[in-house]
Amino acid sequence: MSAVSHRAGLEDFGRLLRAEWTKFRTVRGWVVAMAAAALVTVLLGLLSASGNHASCSSGPVEVACPPPLVGPDGEAVTDKFYFVHRPLAGDGTITVRLTSMTGQIRKPDVAAGVRNVVPGLVPWAKAGVMIKESTKQGSPYAAVMATGEHGVRMQHNFTHDVAGRPGGVSKQAPRWLRLTRSGDTLTGYESADGTNWTRIGTATLAGLPRTVQAGMFAASPGDLTVTQGDLGGSIAAVRFTEATGEFDQVKVEGNASGAWRDDDIGLDLAPDGSPHHPGRAGQSGGTFSVTGVGDIAPDMEGPTAERPLSSVLTGLILVIVVAVMFVTAEYRHGLIRTSLLAGPRRGRTLVAKALALGLVTFAAALPATTITFAIGGQILRANGNAILPVSLLTQARIVIGMAALLALAAVLALALGALLRRSVAAVITAIVAIVVPHVVATTSILPDSAARWLLRVTPAAGFAIQQSIPEYPHVLQHYAPTAGFYPLPPWAGLAVLAVYAALALGLAAFQLRRRDA
Repeated sequence: MSAVSHRAGLEDFGRLLRAEWTKFRTVRGWVVAMAAAALVTVLLGLLSASGNHASCSSGPVEVACPPPLVGPDGEAVTDKFYFVHRPLAGDGTITVRLTSMTGQIRKPDVAAGVRNVVPGLVPWAKAGVMIKESTKQGSPYAAVMATGEHGVRMQHNFTHDVAGRPGGVSKQAPRWLRLTRSGDTLTGYESADGTNWTRIGTATLAGLPRTVQAGMFAASPGDLTVTQGDLGGSIAAVRFTEATGEFDQVKVEGNASGAWRDDDIGLDLAPDGSPHHPGRAGQSGGTFSVTGVGDIAPDMEGPTAERPLSSVLTGLILVIVVAVMFVTAEYRHGLIRTSLLAGPRRGRTLVAKALALGLVTFAAALPATTITFAIGGQILRANGNAILPVSLLTQARIVIGMAALLALAAVLALALGALLRRSVAAVITAIVAIVVPHVVATTSILPDSAARWLLRVTPAAGFAIQQSIPEYPHVLQHYAPTAGFYPLPPWAGLAVLAVYAALALGLAAFQLRRRDA
């Protein structure tokens, strides 16, 4: 194609695009309905946030829930473990031999008031060595540890995890663990015999002070069980666990001073002020026993930032109606012939119509999602809800992505309208394809596997764009749609919706060229 013909083609497409925009804005009902979709999204989102209150107890008094603990990278974290440590000034190394790792798990009571505690370790129970900026919760750290079922790991700053060798710990097969500090760089090692060492990984903790805390720790997240609900969905429950690590051959090299100190980091208190599930430690000669509960990991419990945007579903239905009417009205009134006379290349005409509608929808939706997300979040926080924090980049992705979801859904609905040429049939088909799978998958109706399948293969996959908290492989969690977790990454989910819209539009253009208007 020559440059002249290419330019002429672009000018022709621009003319078609302007014509479709003119059609849309001159029909008052379409403009009002699109504005209503944006307004409904905002009003329902803010109304929902206004009715969502939360409080926490401080003894006998109800108070606003404290904000989530935030780690070095800005994520909400949980930092609860038992720590036996001493100060380390400047560079140095801590080396231990872990000879045993045991634990307890509380299972459902066998009878009313009869506790059922069994021996065992949950998969991500942890015991090992740690260098931490301070004993303050949320402060930077790096750790080398053995786990219940995932072998040796090196983790740092809550979200980072590197696998070492698999396998467990026993007196016959102990694990030697080592963590070395050189400036802001910490390097983890493991060994089977204390002589031949294997490097696991390296972490850079920028801004570490000269004096840090080095020592041994133990932690054990709750035991997660997922059972089938009466209605077909799933019910997740988490119960108390603890882990105990037995250490010997403890050696700290470098400028380490002072006696070993025990700290129950993040210890919870019962309403009467007594310790709730405290950890403990003991020392006999050169052998240390450390027992801990809790976890050192991202915190995934609590209301998420995208909660106010649940109102998008209602706005989406209005967008679908407008999108279908934008094309079927021309068939109903016989105006499609005029449109095709103005643009004889039928496929190009349909693409121009879809692009115009998509741009209009995005322009109306973006302010609505921005206002709902921002003000709805402020209302939730003012009502005592401790919203899990997310980065500005994630916030922008959610707001822009949900507006893009509405635009792509509009294009898909328009394509269905062009294919079916019947308003009611096209609206129902679009709602069944986009809205219904999401509602069914995110309520306790289907088993988790079926819900995940729906959100992989239907246009409803696009709702993954709003997920603010990612899945972490080293955190045991109920990663199910009912808990706000989608089976596809955010942009991949939106891409599934985009593919459906493109395929439907291509099929509609193909049929439009083949059959009479």
